[in-house]
Amino acid sequence: MRTDDKLDQMEEQRPTDRVRPPRMTRTRLWLLWGTLAVYLAIVVGVLATSWLVTLDWQVMFFRPYKQWPEIHAFLDYFVVLGQRGPTAVAVAAWLGWRCWRQRNLHPLLVLGASLLLLNITVGAAKIGMGRLGPHYATVVGSHEMWLGGDIFPSGHTANAVVTWGVLAYLATTSLRRRTLSVIAALGALGVGMTTVYLGTHWVSDVLLGWAAGLLVLLAMPWLEPAITWFEDRLMGILLRLWLRLRPDSLRGPLPAGSLAPGVSRQRLASDGEVLVRETISAGTGGRATSGHTPDGWPHHPSRPYSIRSERTPATPAGSRRPPHADRVPRTTPMSPTSGRGRNGSG
Repeated sequence: MRTDDKLDQMEEQRPTDRVRPPRMTRTRLWLLWGTLAVYLAIVVGVLATSWLVTLDWQVMFFRPYKQWPEIHAFLDYFVVLGQRGPTAVAVAAWLGWRCWRQRNLHPLLVLGASLLLLNITVGAAKIGMGRLGPHYATVVGSHEMWLGGDIFPSGHTANAVVTWGVLAYLATTSLRRRTLSVIAALGALGVGMTTVYLGTHWVSDVLLGWAAGLLVLLAMPWLEPAITWFEDRLMGILLRLWLRLRPDSLRGPLPAGSLAPGVSRQRLASDGEVLVRETISAGTGGRATSGHTPDGWPHHPSRPYSIRSERTPATPAGSRRPPHADRVPRTTPMSPTSGRGRNGSG
């Protein structure tokens, strides 16, 4: 396949590389506002020392880890599914492979944006409310707020919801999205209940963690324009670096990402000579072609073009004439007397 044909094929396939992300539909918007109302209701219930706080203390005194000690070892490992570091590495590895297959950075950027939003919102709530955990509680029956703690909402639970929920968010079919959503929900439910079993969180911490993680996932369509803008700029930078480090790479496989305005593409001959340089115009998406272009490009797709003038091969005697020039009959213009014989008679 010729280099220019490969570039044209990449341009035709580029709009279909990226799977269309979920949109902020009316149903999703209602779920977002409903989850936000639940989030605020849990916070108000804890601050008002309602039945939620009573439930927290009852479960704490029950000490589930002493009631069922045989599953303690297993749950110590299972709770890692909600730990930010290991889960982020595992999901990023999978999404990195998807980025390689799709030739774009959208899956990894969605994961990064969701974790960034999660850390900002959950981290601010933890620091702002400063609730102490069950192992450090000071007054029986109190909400233990503003005492320098950092467990409200539960970070393990919210992280499990977001990290595994991103896989469902990026699913390419409705069936996969439903299946992965159920798996992510069950995983997040198990991680939250495990933290209650181990005594590291109150029940209300886990409830608020579920709501916090779900809010991040529901709000992701609002971040899609910023993610797409950042991806286009980043792919343009990577393509410039690729062409600078490997200027002859257009003869092999290329990363088929978005081309930022001002990125030049070169069409090369088989010996590495630049034939055509195309630049993507800013704003309009038009192409500006510069450099030397052979007349009637391309006439013969199977033959590479070169802009150098081709010289005729030299004969053994060093002459620049064609090898069979002596065999070519010479013709001279007809004179008025050319039709006459040697004796001048007609």
